[in-house]
Amino acid sequence: MSAIAAAASDPAFRVLRGTRQSRIALGGAIALVAILATLPGWGDSGQLKVLVEFFTLLAMAQMWNLLAGYAGLVSIGQQAFIGLGAYGFFVAVDRLGMPIVPAVVVTAVACGGVALVTSLFAFRLRGGYFAIGTWVIAEVFRIVVSNTRELGAGTGVTIQTAVRMVPADRQALTYWLALTVGAGSIVVAAFIMRSRLGLALQAVRDNEVAARSLGVDVYRAKLAIYLVAAVGCAAAGAVIYLQLLRIQPNAAFGVDWTAKMIFIVIIGGLGRIEGPVIGTIVFFTLQESLADYGSLYLIILGLVAITITVVAPQGIWGTVTRYRPMALFGIQRRLVLEPVHPPGDPHGDDG
Repeated sequence: MSAIAAAASDPAFRVLRGTRQSRIALGGAIALVAILATLPGWGDSGQLKVLVEFFTLLAMAQMWNLLAGYAGLVSIGQQAFIGLGAYGFFVAVDRLGMPIVPAVVVTAVACGGVALVTSLFAFRLRGGYFAIGTWVIAEVFRIVVSNTRELGAGTGVTIQTAVRMVPADRQALTYWLALTVGAGSIVVAAFIMRSRLGLALQAVRDNEVAARSLGVDVYRAKLAIYLVAAVGCAAAGAVIYLQLLRIQPNAAFGVDWTAKMIFIVIIGGLGRIEGPVIGTIVFFTLQESLADYGSLYLIILGLVAITITVVAPQGIWGTVTRYRPMALFGIQRRLVLEPVHPPGDPHGDDG
């Protein structure tokens, strides 16, 4: 009897990630993406243009959140991959004659290869030096492009292949690509955080020294996220300039891109997949509401960022979940203890 009682009291461990909230959120997200995919059939050009900007910024913010929020890599040079994505896309479609969709994919992958090379230099730096180093790398790319005649030098280039397309067809294709990049960034972030790499990144974020002592390959984990972020930003850059049509080095490699990413993530919530979604919504609401106020718009954005940093340092989503815990993407792991029933017990699995 004592043996049976001891066996019955032994706990069994089960790790749960999905919740009722995450399942509802998944169903709602799929339905929303399906509805948004039909927008070119009934929406107007203005709506499509705004949403292209929204989805590409969301993708870039998700990539920066992976870098800083999970890997602890605070980069202020992600504009390097926006610019490389734009110019790489130009070369692919105008110089190599590739179709637009494959050109976006090939450009993004190629920029991942460039990121692998730049990581050899950037990963020698730590903390603030890493942040400054990434900005310097972006400036090097800008200077090189600005002095390359085949890429239009300082005056830039126009993507002629896109110009020759029927405007409505180009706008619809750009929109679908932007929707894919935006929704895909969330899917990629959720997939990574549910994987072994996600566990490693969370361990690194909590305590890098402890993670290394437990056998986590910190360098490999950070490098993987650095490459993913480069690919995501390059794809976003290609789609952005497919819509804008003309690429200029000072704009494509402008630090404003990274400033927007940082603003969105900080106000939404660093280290949370929901954070960039909330932050992008807030950013666009402010942008559309204050667009007519000129430089005052930038001042108000700065005041909003400062206020949220002081009042809610965990961002909007972090503050909300502190009072009402929610897990919309099912990446949080919960340990559930269950009693193990002895063989023959009618309450057990084999009863």
